[in-house]
Amino acid sequence: MVTPPTPFAHFASVDWAKHKHHAVILNPAGQIVAAFDFEHTAAGWQQWREHAARHAPLAVAIETSQGPVIDQLLHTPDCTIYPLNPKAAQRYRERKAPSGAKSDHLDAWSFADALRLDGAQWKPLCQQDPLLEHLRLLCRDEVALIEERTALVNQLQAALQEYYPTALAAFEDWTLEAAWAFIEAFPTPQALARAGQRRWEKFLHTHKLARPETYQNRLELFSQALALPASEPLTLAKSRLAVTRAKQLRVLQAQLDDYRRQIEKLFAQHPDHDLFGSLPGAGPKLAPRLLAELGDNRQQFESAQALQCYAGTAPVSYQSGPVHKVRLRGPCDKALRAAVYLWVDRSRHSCPWAETYYQTLRKRGKTHACALRCLGQRWLKILWKMWQTSTCYDAELHQKNQLKHGSWVLKLQTA
Repeated sequence: MVTPPTPFAHFASVDWAKHKHHAVILNPAGQIVAAFDFEHTAAGWQQWREHAARHAPLAVAIETSQGPVIDQLLHTPDCTIYPLNPKAAQRYRERKAPSGAKSDHLDAWSFADALRLDGAQWKPLCQQDPLLEHLRLLCRDEVALIEERTALVNQLQAALQEYYPTALAAFEDWTLEAAWAFIEAFPTPQALARAGQRRWEKFLHTHKLARPETYQNRLELFSQALALPASEPLTLAKSRLAVTRAKQLRVLQAQLDDYRRQIEKLFAQHPDHDLFGSLPGAGPKLAPRLLAELGDNRQQFESAQALQCYAGTAPVSYQSGPVHKVRLRGPCDKALRAAVYLWVDRSRHSCPWAETYYQTLRKRGKTHACALRCLGQRWLKILWKMWQTSTCYDAELHQKNQLKHGSWVLKLQTA
C-alpha cells in the first residue's frame, strides 16, 4: 500500500495522566520508533521535547483539548496537536484490541496509528490569542462558581425548610444579598419575633425592600413567625447551618462580582466586542461567553452547519433501512451550548421574529428546550455570517433578508 504524502515526519500520541504520561512515536510506515514514559515535571517535559525535536515535524494525537498537558504540548516546537473525542478514542482502541484489552502503551499506539491513517480529516488544535484564552477560562470558571452558588442556595433553603418556613415565604429570590442579610440579622423565628415591627421596618427600608406590593405581606409573615415552631435542638442546629450558608454565599458573591469586572474588562479589549455585544439578548454576561467559546479563528468553521454541530444545536440523524431517528447531539462544546441556550431564550424578549418563531414551534407541540434549540439553529446561522464578515447585528438588514427569501416567520409577524 502506498503511503499518502504528509507534511509530518512522524506521528505520536500521549496517553496522559496526573503524574506520569506515556508517549509513542511512529514513522510514516507505522513502525514504532520511540516509546517512553515521562513525568509531569520540568525534567519530564524536557525529555518529551528532546524526543519531539528528533522526530519533527511531529503530529500528536491526545484524548483531551485543554489542561496543563495541552499547555505543555502547545509550547513544543514543530508539534501539531490533534484532539481526539473520547468516543472516537474508544473505537480506535477497539480496532486494535477487539478483546477489550487496555494499557497505556496500547492507547498511545492506537491513537498515533489512527492519526497516521485517518488524520488528514482531523482538525488541529490552534493556539488561541492570550487575551481570548484568559477570557475563556474566566468565563468557564465563573459558570462553575455560579453553579456552586446555586448549590449553596439550595442547601440554605433546605435548612430553612426544617425550622424557619417564615423566612422561606418572605423571599422568592435567594440569590439576593438582602435574603442572606435577613438570615444573619434574624437567624431564628424567635429572634425575629423579639426584634419587633420597628426593626422589621428598618431592615426592609435599609435593604430597599419596601415596595408597596410586598411590604405589608412581609410584615404579616414576620408577625406569624412563631405560628409553627420547631423543636429547640432543631432550631439551634439548623440556624447555625443557615447562617453559615448565608456567610458563604456573601463571600462567594464578592468573588463573582470580581470575576464579572475582570471579564467585562477583557471583553472590552477584544476587537470583536461590538460584534458580540450587538447580539439581541446576549448582554454583558452572555456576549463574553459566546466570544470566548467561538474564538477569533474564522477558518475554524467552514460553514454555519459546522458551527451548529460544534454548538450542539444541530440534531444527529440515524438511518438504517426503514428506520430513521433524530436525536439530540451529544458530542459538542458543552459550554457554548449552554451559552447559546441562555442567549436565544433571552433574545425572544427583544427580537419579535425570535419570539414568533419560538411560539410557532410551541404550538406545534415542541418542548421548550426543543424550540430553543431550533431557534438556536437560526441564530447561529446569523452569527456565523456576522462572524465571517465582522459585522454587527442589524435588525433592518435581517428583516430585508427575510423578505427577500420569503420567510414564513416574517409572514406570521405581519399577518
